Amino acid sequence: MVVFFLRRFGVLMALGMLSLLFQACSPEVALPHVTLEQARAEHEAGKVLMIDIREPQEHATGVAQGVVLLPTSQVAQRVAEIPKQADQPVLLICHTQSRSRAVTQALQEQGFTNIRYVHGGMSGWAKRGWPMVKPQDLLAPSKS
Repeated sequence: MVVFFLRRFGVLMALGMLSLLFQACSPEVALPHVTLEQARAEHEAGKVLMIDIREPQEHATGVAQGVVLLPTSQVAQRVAEIPKQADQPVLLICHTQSRSRAVTQALQEQGFTNIRYVHGGMSGWAKRGWPMVKPQDLLAPSKS
């Protein structure tokens, strides 16, 4: 019975996130965002926590060094891992900016005020030829 409830709750959460995705695509909603250039500068300077919300198969193509990997499909279950403090800025990045924009809106509706999305996403990052690593490299000990 408990397993059934948890599965049903998970499905409802996923449907809620999808609903927010469609609502967030509305051009009337202005959400805080940064350009790719701003995102890279702030991330490399250690001023923000950048979270890559693409799915694992997308992460496999490469990620920015030092990002946190949190697939969109897991955000609802792992929302406690996202800092909510106003003094801890968070950038969400996906492939283009569609999902990160939608998740930004959903998190703002839950009271997050420190979230911005990266306009252009990892596809823009890759097109610029900026450094990327394989996800397993984020877990490997540094060779210093």
